[in-house]
Amino acid sequence: MSEIQTTSTQPYLIRAWVEWCNDNGLTPYLSVRVDKTVQVPREFVKDGEIVLNISYDATNALKLGNDYIEFTARFGGVPREIMVPVSRVIAIFARETGQGMGFPPPEDLLDDDADIAIQALQGSADEEDVSDASASSPPVMQVVSSSDDTAPPEGDGPSKPPKAGKPSLKLVK
Repeated sequence: MSEIQTTSTQPYLIRAWVEWCNDNGLTPYLSVRVDKTVQVPREFVKDGEIVLNISYDATNALKLGNDYIEFTARFGGVPREIMVPVSRVIAIFARETGQGMGFPPPEDLLDDDADIAIQALQGSADEEDVSDASASSPPVMQVVSSSDDTAPPEGDGPSKPPKAGKPSLKLVK
């Protein structure tokens, strides 16, 4: 039997998370691994990544396409054209709750750096075979602020937004 070629589910999942955030009054954020194909203000890139607010209030002309996410946003009061290949998105999450979804690392990270990136995405989750975890569907993630050593309590409803610092992702089982 021949294998059926299908498109990536990633752009559809991103659009679904944006819609879910909007329906629930939450702010969708994208975490993007930056390379030469990503058009973002480089002065806001830290450790090869940038986190973007993609809410309709923060963007103008937001287009969530199958290949690219495009919009205009203000950075330091200056409007900038943003274009992110969907394949460079490593996570989408709600700022207020930290709920979100991580995606497999971009192909250029599928070498020695892939183990480091995957461990960072898993946080303190129990060690398991990563290939099994990502084979069927992307994991559901929770954002935990690196400046806050305590994880939000589970089951207590929405927590406060993470404090300043680079967000990290924790695998939620």
